[in-house]
Amino acid sequence: MSEPTRKVVGPVEGTKVPRFAGASTFARLPEIDRVHDYDIAVLGAPFDNGTSYRPGARFGPMAVRQASRHLRPGHHVELDRSPFAEVQVVDAGDVPVTPFSIEDAIRQIHDHAAELLRGGRKVIAIGGDHTIALPMLRSVVREHGPVALVHFDAHLDTWDTYFNAPTTHGTIFRRAFEENLLSEDHSIHVGIRGPLYARADLDDDRRFGFRTIRASDVDELGLPGTIEAITERVDDLPVYLSIDIDVLDPSFAPGTGTPEAGGLTSRELLRVLRGLTSLNLVSADVVEVAPAYDHAEITSLAAATVIYDVVTLLSARK
Repeated sequence: MSEPTRKVVGPVEGTKVPRFAGASTFARLPEIDRVHDYDIAVLGAPFDNGTSYRPGARFGPMAVRQASRHLRPGHHVELDRSPFAEVQVVDAGDVPVTPFSIEDAIRQIHDHAAELLRGGRKVIAIGGDHTIALPMLRSVVREHGPVALVHFDAHLDTWDTYFNAPTTHGTIFRRAFEENLLSEDHSIHVGIRGPLYARADLDDDRRFGFRTIRASDVDELGLPGTIEAITERVDDLPVYLSIDIDVLDPSFAPGTGTPEAGGLTSRELLRVLRGLTSLNLVSADVVEVAPAYDHAEITSLAAATVIYDVVTLLSARK
């Protein structure tokens, strides 16, 4: 006898409760304790003690959830899927993270995410600054083994230390390499731009096995070529997707801690993401939304839309 079909509990419907009212969860999804089981959890990680310039990303999860009210999440037009009807997605709330200790915060985020990932489930973390990617990677690798990293960002985030601090939002992927969290020669940066501290930063990054697609390279490759380069790089390995909202040009994402001129447009980023349907995505993060520097929810809405796209991609792999 076949097992009964599990009933999926979707978001509050915008045709029944206005989008500016109702639940304050991401896209007005059910809270995790309102359902029997789930496939994908959206988790807030409100931590920004790893920032090196403008703080404030600790308020990112709250702002992105608020902006996500604007979404009409019933059907994704371009990917032709209805993710919230196909898989159970929940809002898992926020990690109760300390604002005083980077190492304690990393342990808290890791332990929380690890629990949510049990049984083949997937997590999308809303940052917070990019430091949260390291505990997320540790928890994902515990379930899947080393992963290919697809990293959208203005910055490499493979520096060694910053003011002698080994774990900040600019060092996490060097730490990930040193801890053997990444599959060798299968990871890729997209959107890199802006000046560096030294040319040696690029040499180090290549030594860690990354390929880099600069923002200017996207102009040369085009969006289809960028999608092809990412797809070829990761092969059929499990993929962790990390998206720093500053990959977008400041005109599309002013509310972030370390903006850099010359970034992608929101349409370019979304087009590339929507071309990654063949990737074996296992979890993701969207980080560095700092709402104090935002205007009219431009950055928060971009992040909320990116998360909806990532949910849709993850739902296709269930």
